[in-house]
Amino acid sequence: MIAVKRLVLTLMTGLLLAGTVTTTAHAEDGYRFWGYYQYTGGQWAFAQKGSEAVVPTDGAVEGWRFAVGGAKPRVPRAAGDFTTICGSTPAETGKKRVALVIDPGTAADSTAGATPPPASGTCVVTDLKATGAKVLAAVKPVRIEKGLTCGIGGYPATGCGDQVKNIKVPATDEQVKLEIGPAVGAAPAPSATPSPSADAQPAKGSKVGWAGGILILLIAVGGYLTSRRRTKFLKQ
Repeated sequence: MIAVKRLVLTLMTGLLLAGTVTTTAHAEDGYRFWGYYQYTGGQWAFAQKGSEAVVPTDGAVEGWRFAVGGAKPRVPRAAGDFTTICGSTPAETGKKRVALVIDPGTAADSTAGATPPPASGTCVVTDLKATGAKVLAAVKPVRIEKGLTCGIGGYPATGCGDQVKNIKVPATDEQVKLEIGPAVGAAPAPSATPSPSADAQPAKGSKVGWAGGILILLIAVGGYLTSRRRTKFLKQ
């Protein structure tokens, strides 16, 4: 049964890549799943390989979208703008920056009673050989079942590639604005070494007063000794 499900999902992927729609007795049936995409040429494209086999380059944009889908791809509902997501994150020698878009979809895509979290964009700074799967795992915990990405960041909590009968896919999805989070894996920005505070340093007046006190003490002791010698001399 597992093998059959994976085969069906693979065939669905082939249809998405080919951009064709097959009219069969089950043309209105689909699946609820996380789709994996890359943003190139100003548009999203369904990934031709699994995230474990894809090694994005520096400046790449990866995307994940949870939706009920069939032959028509349900891409992330926001553009994969690398500058918006990673523009403020400086490049690092020996590492790469990958912009990651995670779109949990709409309430209509969710299981009954589930509320999808907002779509987000995160800049991931990682090693040059990191795969798409590693990029994703750097941002959110991932639930893997039967070799499939079933949950991202705890959503959905259950289920994996469930079949949905008589799906209703909208002609277009309303675009959303990404919530841009802080970069992940980036080196911390250098901070200026704080100068010692005025309270931590003895005041100049304190040093002068201390030295003056010692001088006065020495003078007093010297005067006392001189007085004793004079008194002893007079008694002789």
